[in-house]
Amino acid sequence: MLDIKFIRAEPALVQAGAAKKRIAVDVDAILALDKQVRELGVVIDDMRSRQKSASKRIGEAPAAERPRLAEEQKREKAALQEQEREHSALQARLRELLLRVPNVPAAEVPEGRDDSENVEVKRWGTPRSFDFEPRDHIALGELHDWIDVERGARIAGSRNYFLKGDLSLLEGAVLRFALDRMVAKGFLPMSVPTLVRSDVMVGTGYFPGGVEQAYRCDERDDLCLVGTAEVPVTAYHQDEILDGQSLPRKYVAWSSCYRREAGTYGKDTRGLYRVHQFQKVEQVIVDVADPARSLAHHHDIVRNAEEVLEAFELPYRVVNVCGGDLGAPQVQKFDIETWMPSRRAYGETHSASRFHEYQARRLNLRYRDPEGVVRVCHTLNNTVAASARMLIALLENHQEADGSVRLPAALRPYMGGRERIGAR
Repeated sequence: MLDIKFIRAEPALVQAGAAKKRIAVDVDAILALDKQVRELGVVIDDMRSRQKSASKRIGEAPAAERPRLAEEQKREKAALQEQEREHSALQARLRELLLRVPNVPAAEVPEGRDDSENVEVKRWGTPRSFDFEPRDHIALGELHDWIDVERGARIAGSRNYFLKGDLSLLEGAVLRFALDRMVAKGFLPMSVPTLVRSDVMVGTGYFPGGVEQAYRCDERDDLCLVGTAEVPVTAYHQDEILDGQSLPRKYVAWSSCYRREAGTYGKDTRGLYRVHQFQKVEQVIVDVADPARSLAHHHDIVRNAEEVLEAFELPYRVVNVCGGDLGAPQVQKFDIETWMPSRRAYGETHSASRFHEYQARRLNLRYRDPEGVVRVCHTLNNTVAASARMLIALLENHQEADGSVRLPAALRPYMGGRERIGAR
């Protein structure tokens, strides 16, 4: 959420930022409502002051005057209560509108309508040229009885699956390597809830605007399944004031993730690319409100993910996400896309975002600076490894003509020292 004081001071900048993100917002209407709320607040303060004075006057008035004055006070109290109800309703409406105001994108965010206009900033590795007809990951999985999509759909519906045997072990190996790598870099590992309250989804910027993508348990509990460990980890210090000297806080969490993939019917339906449940290792940083430090963290968390892909010997590219593909909460986002032979293209495997105060203001996540001033934190996050899509890239890029899959050296200690899986 943006500070209303910032919106008052920079309405044109906020409106232009929303336009760059292709998000409809009427800043003038928000400011008009904000003015109404503030003006009514002054009226209410004045009415409360008069109420206090009236009580004193009644006590000092002659006995004959007290019934009339008491009746006047009763009417004024009823009027005050009505104004307070109106004020509360206006405040709620203003908050609802403020929750839909997107963060202002950085100047470095390119113009563009959608992901086709994201700008490549880096490329590493060369896509492999096969001297045989390569299989896609589903064909490889079925060849070795590693993947069972049919039973997954029968038990849990479309876009669900079972991983079996060596592929199940490989999933664990990928995620454990990613976790170990981050712990070695000083990130604190966490096991986190994957069911959270709706206010936590609001706090991290997923609601409103992303409700259709979440699995909600509304009938009996106000709980939602998370689509990423970013949600519980970022909210871990909700409503707290941290010691500024303890920042940055760096966390890494391995969790199951759930996404409805609403609006993607008929898109990427084959295989593991777009599924409802997967596992992911996520990195989150909470730090002081310093844009330069946030930018440095942003480059660091992108590099953390790059190092994992390089260790897995997977070609990738990094793109600067354009305005039209940038979510409401982000100041800037870099996507990492990994080469997937069956797609004949790079597929998104990581998203690294910085938010400045946007999430922390919603979560009331603050710190006390050296001068004792309480300020709102900055937050960032990025994937380290996401199981389903990483498995696609590993199987397809490292397959051999006989259907076996070569394991990168980095993963062999996690796979019992084996150099290949699926060898016949």
